Formats: sequence, structure tokens, C-alpha cells
Amino acid sequence: MTASPDASPTTSIVIIGDRFMLPGMFERAIRDKCGDRPVDIRSHEMPWPDEPMEHGYAKAGMDGLKEYQGDADEIVSLVGDAEIVVTQLAPFSAGMMDRLPNLRLIAVSRGGPVNIDMAAARARKIRVVNTPGRNASAVAEFTIGAILAETRLITRGHESLRRGEWRGDLYRADLTGEELSEMTVGVVGYGHVGTKVVRLLKAFGCRVLVHDPYVQLSVDDLNDGVEQASMERLIAESDVVTLHARVTAETRGFFGTAQFAAMKPGAFFVNTARGPLVDYAALTEALKSRHLRGAAIETFAVEPVPPDWELLQLDNVTLTPHIAGASVKTVKYAAERAAEEVRRYLAGEPPLNPC
Repeated sequence: MTASPDASPTTSIVIIGDRFMLPGMFERAIRDKCGDRPVDIRSHEMPWPDEPMEHGYAKAGMDGLKEYQGDADEIVSLVGDAEIVVTQLAPFSAGMMDRLPNLRLIAVSRGGPVNIDMAAARARKIRVVNTPGRNASAVAEFTIGAILAETRLITRGHESLRRGEWRGDLYRADLTGEELSEMTVGVVGYGHVGTKVVRLLKAFGCRVLVHDPYVQLSVDDLNDGVEQASMERLIAESDVVTLHARVTAETRGFFGTAQFAAMKPGAFFVNTARGPLVDYAALTEALKSRHLRGAAIETFAVEPVPPDWELLQLDNVTLTPHIAGASVKTVKYAAERAAEEVRRYLAGEPPLNPC
């Protein structure tokens, strides 16, 4: 049976998911968004997070790419003559794009397309879109949990019981933690995550300071008493400092020896943003000296973290393996946003989040 002359041509779409961003969730979202439009979808699942990501500086021909997974030849073979790719982690270097002449759209289900050579994509007129803020609510909730784990000694109590030790002394007035309602919390970065952290902090009744030189506080935050502050003032006045900035040339390593020294004695430091923001050697010294009472660290300068790293041995730090953004809601939201970008491309509409 031949197709009607008015029928739309079938578009080839390749989904390269993984064990977090499941290919099946991408496909369901795309078919739901695209309705009756004819699409040929092929899917592949990468082994992340059970196997680690790679970085472009470690492999020839992948310069400039980071946080990706997949061999270049394998990815090219998977994509073949497809017009659209939907992925989280598959790399696309300039050399790979040259081998994919039909590729016109790459939908990346993450906040930044760090696995894509963006200059090469632009030169080849390949549209790249992303899903900014996909895990903002997950990271914001996790941040509150990290703050509470440190300030209320939850981690200390947990570790002592695992060792068979009953730390009744944690109830002593000179050891127990303050309530958030009595604290000043400094939030560095007022983007997708930072704004949600501020919203959640309000429920605890704490004083909130925000530093972000590129944005202004919302009217609601101003009416609720949230204060915009210089970095110097935020560091000096906060009982808890939590980072939510992006990694840029300006912010790389911007929290180091001087900043930790300027924090209040006995303050807490939380990083659920990115490892390169922090000088971890300086943080280790600030924790060892007890100038900082504690820290909650979710991301690191090197991942996976070397097992002999001194920071891992300290008793005043809560550590997690870069899992703050992991929630089912993150997967659903990112799949829906990527699917909407596919629909818009097929309908000839402009993208929502061009990179």
C-alpha cells in the first residue's frame, strides 16, 4: 500500500538514554507530544551511572567535551542517517558531526550541553537544545537535607550508631546544633536552584542572605525579608553558606582559603553545585582546624573521588556521590522538555531553549 501524497514523511529519531534518563521515558514523551506525526524511533541505553562518565581531554578527537559517555564510532553507528538525536550523555565532537550529514537536531536532557562541541554544531547548522532547571527542585530539596544533616548532627549520630557507639553526649548544650530558625543562611547563586532553596528556607524562619551579581531578588523574596548582599557580607554574617553558582572563568575555584577564613568560626559550608567552584584543599584545612564546624559536600573537584583523599576521612563532613539531582521528577521533566523541543522542530516552530 503506497502512502498518500499528502502524508508527512517519516522522521528518523535516535534516543541514546542511560539508566537514569531511561530511553523508554524519552520515547513515550516524544510519541505523546508528536501525536500522529510519523516518526521512526530507535533507542539505546548507556550504562551510566553504573559506569562513570569520561572527559574530552582524556581521548584524542574529543577535545573540549566533558561529562559524556560513549565511544565515538559506536555513537556514529547508532545515529546513522537519523535527523534527530535525543540524549543526556552521548558525545558529539566536530569529527563525529562530519560523519553524520543528516543530523539536524540534538536535544540534550541536561542543564548544559557540555558533551557537545557547540562551535562545530553551529558551523554545521545543527540545532542544539537543552533542558535548563531540569533538576532544580531535586537539588533544592537535597540542599535542605544536607544543611539539616550537618547543623543537627544527623550524620554524627548515624555514624556513631553504625560503629556500635551511643553518642548521648550529642545532646549536650555545647555540642548540639542550632535550629535553622536561629541561623543566617547565605545562598550564593540565585538561578534555578538558588531561588528554590530560598523558597524552602523561608519555611524554617531563618534569615536569608543572597549573593548573585547578575540578578535581582524577586518581589516575593524582598517582601519576605530576604536580603541581597555582597559576597564579603554574606560570608561574614552567615552561619551556613550554600553554593548554587555556575562554573565560569570567574567562579572556578572562587571559594578558597580567604573565603573560608572569613567565615564565622563554627559555621557550616554546603556545596550541592559543582566541584570546580571550591578549593578542596583549603576546605579540608578549614575543617581540620575546626574553624568550620562542618560541611556537606555533594560534588567534588575530581569524580569519582580518590579513595585516599583526606577530606573523606574527616569526622565533621557529610559526603554524598553527586546524587542531588537524582529524582524521578527530574527524569519525567527532562523527557517532557526534550520531547517538546522535538515537536517544535518537526512543526517548524522556534526552540524553547536553544544553546
